[in-house]
Amino acid sequence: MRGGERVLEALCELCPGADIFTLYHRRGAVSPIIERHRIITSFVQRLPWAGAYYRQYLPVFPLAVEQFNLDAYDLVISSSHCAAKAAIPAGRARHLCYCHSPMRYAWDQFDAYFGPARVGRLASRWMYRPIMARMARWDGSTASRVHRFVANSAHVAARIRRYYNRGATIVYPPVDTVFYHPADVPPDSRFFIVSALVPYKRIDLAIAACNRLGARLRVAGDGPDRARLEAAAGPTVEFLGRVSDEQLRDEYRRALAVILPGEEDFGIVPVEAHACGRPVVALARGGARETVIDGENGVLFDDPGAGALAAALERAARERFDPARIRATAERFARDRHVQRMRDIIDDTLAAPDGTRW
Repeated sequence: MRGGERVLEALCELCPGADIFTLYHRRGAVSPIIERHRIITSFVQRLPWAGAYYRQYLPVFPLAVEQFNLDAYDLVISSSHCAAKAAIPAGRARHLCYCHSPMRYAWDQFDAYFGPARVGRLASRWMYRPIMARMARWDGSTASRVHRFVANSAHVAARIRRYYNRGATIVYPPVDTVFYHPADVPPDSRFFIVSALVPYKRIDLAIAACNRLGARLRVAGDGPDRARLEAAAGPTVEFLGRVSDEQLRDEYRRALAVILPGEEDFGIVPVEAHACGRPVVALARGGARETVIDGENGVLFDDPGAGALAAALERAARERFDPARIRATAERFARDRHVQRMRDIIDDTLAAPDGTRW
């Protein structure tokens, strides 16, 4: 599981009797803590080939979310990076949204997903741009359905302010700093990435930098960009596919440094790497600026180009980082802190006078 699922798992523990509404669910894809809740899916679950191509049904996600019947609930908590925040609660209910990001591809990252280089010039201009413009209008107009926004970083709180004209309380996602911890193993001379293989993650940038240096790079994760990335990779780049949590922890511990090449809303990977005592090389944008301290637990680079990243990797290889000091920077993102903060916010939201909006 990654960041969004970790947040949902923590919410399930806070609300053990809650029902879960989701666009699509594949049994076994999430933890037992989540699976033991009653899970209600949308009509997207029953559409042809939804298991393999549910992302292609993006234009109908608004309709699917709005059809959920939430009349029986006094509290609705949405965990949203796309459409979930537009759920329609009963008039008496409070709606608390943990927002991972306003809809990226509809607002400021259209080209990374649907630009001419991704889908072709004609499809980008005449099909995807009108659809995403309509999605952006819908996304902005439905922000009023939320009584209180919680953002996963200061970066996302600023985007909520920009696109929804709403304030947000910041609660960082939970990181299991008990499971992720240093071990008495020396790091190898390899860099490491764990990520969904999708365009905005900029895995291509890390591959280009490592190709240029002849540096070893191991990539964990899967996604629709895998074939394109494998075609661009040199002989020093290895794709691992999906890995278990135990394998992931071992990869963190053995990495010379972990790379975060793209702009992230928060980025849970750097904190997991830090919890294992390993430095992170990250683009100095987005959530990385809240977790990576240049020279203390990693290296930041400003220019999103292969040359700048290659220089940052060379610097990381020369630096002498203190694993214990790196580990200490991860502690403020510990899971128990997240759970307590969310418990306090839920209680505060329910106790506020009727009509309160934050």
